[in-house]
Amino acid sequence: MSLAGQNFKYLRKLRGWTQEEFAKKLGIKRSSVGAYEEGRAEPQLNVLEILADIFKLSLDELLLKDLSNHADNYLSRRRQQKMMAAERNLIHFVPVKAAAGYLASYADTEFIDELNTFTLPMLTGGNYRAFEIIGDSMLPTPSGSIIVGEKIDDINDIKNSQAYIVVSRNEGIVYKRVEKSGRSKDKLTLVSDNPQYQPYQVNAGDIVELWQAQMVISKVSNQQRWDMNSLASMVNNLQTQVSSLKKKMN
Repeated sequence: MSLAGQNFKYLRKLRGWTQEEFAKKLGIKRSSVGAYEEGRAEPQLNVLEILADIFKLSLDELLLKDLSNHADNYLSRRRQQKMMAAERNLIHFVPVKAAAGYLASYADTEFIDELNTFTLPMLTGGNYRAFEIIGDSMLPTPSGSIIVGEKIDDINDIKNSQAYIVVSRNEGIVYKRVEKSGRSKDKLTLVSDNPQYQPYQVNAGDIVELWQAQMVISKVSNQQRWDMNSLASMVNNLQTQVSSLKKKMN
């Protein structure tokens, strides 16, 4: 049996591509990539030729050599470059379309490895992840923004009124400000920046991940602007909600 399937997976991960992205580059279905990588099917010749052209390899190398074990070739150098990038705080990106899969596989390293990645030179020395948010509950942060968060491992490290990506079993992935309850450690209150949305509580035991917001990435054209009348109205509503929230927490 050839080593094509094994090399398929190695080459894809070497570039950091998802199976969907790899399939588009090769002009095939994503399911075909999965079948090749799992050894359920052998790649067709035209697919191998495209792959060989992308990575500047021969067909013999693709079919007969374990590319991951050749220490002095082009592929090994690319692998080393990828590892060096990982050491520079590689940030995995969770788009909205991957949110459902993330909830089921947030602890699965294979799933995380499938996500697209990027780096930000101003963020160092932490465990970071990026999430796409949709909706207007955190205005003026616009819908479609990317929130880059740093992992919080202990719920006791939450800082009141700070913004977090909260991943929970019941609520999914949400971007909110978090308030700890003075009376109950089992509850957290999630507060929107947009006062049109009421605060609500979640069970601390339902939360599986917390990421403290460090950066917001959004398109300039999507940035929200407010007129003074709208701002005044929203401030009044926010003050009313804060007063009500304080009464509940005391």
